[in-house]
Amino acid sequence: MSDLEKNKEDSAASAYTAITDVLPVPATTAPVTNPHDHDLANSLAEKPTLSHSLAMADHDEKGFVQHPRDEEVADLGWNKKKENIPAPLVGGLGNEDLWLLIRRFNKQMYHVKEVPHSVPGDLDLNVADEEEFSPDKLRATVERFYMTVVIGLLASVKHIARIRSWRETRRTTYFCLAYFVAWLFNLITPLFITTLITLILYPRSRGILFPPAPIALVDAKSGGVQKPKAGVLGSHESATGAPENHKGEAVEQEASNFFNGFTAVVVTSATGKNPQANPEPVEGSSAEDSVPDPTSLTASAAEAKDIAAGGQKGSKHDKTKIPVENAIWSKMRPIMHGISDVADTWERLGNALSPTAPFPQNTYRIRLAGLIAPLLLVSLFATSYAFVKGATFGMGFAFFGDPIITPGLRWLNRQYPHWQKLLEMRNTVLKGVPTNAQLTITLLRIGEANNAPLPPAPFVQAPPPDRPAEVTDAELRATGAEPPLNATEEELEEAMEHDPTTAHETAGADIDAAKGHKKGGRVLGALKSVVKGTVKGVIASDAARAKAGSRPAKNRLGVVPPAKAELLSGPVDFKGRYDGRKGRIYIATKSTIPAVGFSTDVVSESADGGGELHPKWSIAIGDIKELKKIGGYGWKAKLVVGWSLGREVNDGLEITDRLGNVKRITALPLRDELFNRLVAIGGQKWEAW
Repeated sequence: MSDLEKNKEDSAASAYTAITDVLPVPATTAPVTNPHDHDLANSLAEKPTLSHSLAMADHDEKGFVQHPRDEEVADLGWNKKKENIPAPLVGGLGNEDLWLLIRRFNKQMYHVKEVPHSVPGDLDLNVADEEEFSPDKLRATVERFYMTVVIGLLASVKHIARIRSWRETRRTTYFCLAYFVAWLFNLITPLFITTLITLILYPRSRGILFPPAPIALVDAKSGGVQKPKAGVLGSHESATGAPENHKGEAVEQEASNFFNGFTAVVVTSATGKNPQANPEPVEGSSAEDSVPDPTSLTASAAEAKDIAAGGQKGSKHDKTKIPVENAIWSKMRPIMHGISDVADTWERLGNALSPTAPFPQNTYRIRLAGLIAPLLLVSLFATSYAFVKGATFGMGFAFFGDPIITPGLRWLNRQYPHWQKLLEMRNTVLKGVPTNAQLTITLLRIGEANNAPLPPAPFVQAPPPDRPAEVTDAELRATGAEPPLNATEEELEEAMEHDPTTAHETAGADIDAAKGHKKGGRVLGALKSVVKGTVKGVIASDAARAKAGSRPAKNRLGVVPPAKAELLSGPVDFKGRYDGRKGRIYIATKSTIPAVGFSTDVVSESADGGGELHPKWSIAIGDIKELKKIGGYGWKAKLVVGWSLGREVNDGLEITDRLGNVKRITALPLRDELFNRLVAIGGQKWEAW
C-alpha cells in the first residue's frame, strides 16, 4: 500500500497518526512531477480523493443517512415537511446546518468537469484557473464573499467594540491588565502568539475570551445593545437580524440585497440621478409619477445624461468608450477568481478551526498551531531592533533584488513547471481542509455511499414570522457572572421585540431623496399587461414550432410550468423533458453498471425494483465527464417571464460523457437536486468552471 493510500485510510478512520498529516507538506507532488499522468476512477469505492474516502468510511457518530440498508435508494424526506424528516441526517451535523450548506452549494456550482489527474490538497471541486465568467456567476461570487468574509469581519468589529466599551467591565479589565503587564516586560508579541495558539488548540477558550452575541444586537460604536436594523431579532448570524424560516436564509437574502443595493447605487450614479436638483412638483400633476425611472436603462440613460449636459451626441465621437469597456470586462474574470480565492481561504480557515464531521477534528488545528509555535520561541529572544532590521532588509531586497530574483524564478519554472501549485495554502498549510463546497460534496457522497441521497431543504411558502428568535446561552452569554452586554433583561427584550418602523430608518433626508423607489406605476402596469400577453402568445407558439421540428422551441417546452405545478419526483426519478418530450430522468444504481437515463415510461416503483423501463438513452455514471446547468431561457427572456407572469422558470442540465456525447435535459423542476446526485454518486474528481 502506498503512503498516499495509507494516509487516505487513516483519514477515513479519523485517526491521523502519520507525521506527514500534521506537517504542511503536499499530499502528492504528481501535479508538478507528472502533470500528464492520468488517474481516472469510476466509482466511490475506488476512493480517488480524501472526500471519497471519508464518504466510504464507517463513522463513529452516525445519522439516519449512515445506517446500513438493503434497498436500492431510501427516501428520507424528499418533498416532505421539516417535521417529517428524521434528524440528524448526518452524524455530528444538524439538519438546518446541512440544508444551509446544500442551499449555498446550489448557488455556487454551475459547471463541473472531470479532472483526470491528482488534485491539490487531495480534495476535488477546486475552482479552475480558467473559470468561465458570467454576470450571474459574478453575482453568486460576491454574495458568497458577503456571507463569509463580510459577515465574519463584521462580527470581529463588534467583538472589538464590546471590549473597548468597558460595558463588560470584568472582561475588559482582564484584557487591559494582560496587555499592559506584557507591555511592561516587553512581552506583547509572545502574549499575542500564545493567545492565538490557545484559541486554535482549545476551542472552548473562544467562548470564554469572546462570548457570543447576535451580530445585529450589538452596536458597532458603543459596544452595547441596539435595536436590530430589521426591527426584530429574528436571526442570530445576520447583520440585520431579519426573521428566517431556515437557518442562514436571512444572511443569504442580505447578500442578495447587498449586491442589488450596490449595483443600484452604481446605476443611479451612472445616470446622474439627482433628486435635490429636480424642480418642485406641480400640485395635481401626475406626469412625473407616470414616467418610469430611467435607472433601469443604464447605458442609454447615462448617454442621455451626458448629452443633456452638453456632451457630444452618440458614442462615435467618444474614442475611450470601447477600450475602457473592453478593459473592464476583460478584468472581470480575474477579479471574480480573486474574490473566490479569498472566500475559499476564509472558509478553509473556518473549517480548520471548527471542523465538521466526517473530517478529522484535531489534525488541522495541530498543524496550524505547530506553524505558529516557532514564532513564539523567536519572539521571546528577538529584539524589536532585530525585527525592524530584518523587515527593512527584506523590503530592500524585494525592491532592488530583481537581477537575482528573476533568473531564480526562470530556473524554477524551467526545472519544475507549475512549482507554485505545491506552495499554495490548499496544498500546504490548509492541506485536506475543505471549502464549504468541498464539505458539501463530501456529505452528498456519504448519502450516495449509503443509498440514502440527502433530501433538499423543505420549501416553505409562508413568510417568516415577525417574532424574536429563541436566544440561549449558545447565542448570547457573558464571561463569568456579568450579564450579557451588561444589559438588563428588560433592555434585551425591548431590543429584540418587533418594531416595524426601524427597518425604514435612514441616515437622513438626503439619503431618502437619493434612494427614491419611484415605480412609474401606471405606465409600468400597462406595459406589464402588454408584455404578459405577448409572453403567453410566444409560449403557446412554441408548441406549434416544436411540432414543426424547431430545436430551440423543443428546448423551451415546459420551461414555464403551470401556476399550480407540483414539485414531484426525486430521489430516483426526476420530472423533465428531452428533445421536447415529457418524461423522467432515472438514476439506476442497483443494476450491474449504475446509469442515468431518460424514459417516457412512468415507473416510479423502479426504486424498489418493480416495473420495467425502456430508456430513450442512458449513460453509465462512471462515464460522465461534465455536468453543466443551463437556462430554460436566455437571461433577458427569463427576466421578462419572471416579471410579467410571476412564475419560476424551470432550467435544464447538460450531461457530457467521456466520448463527448451531450444530452440536454430541459424543464427540470428539481435541477439542482439531480445535479447534486450526479456530481456525488460516482468516483469522478471534479473541477468547478
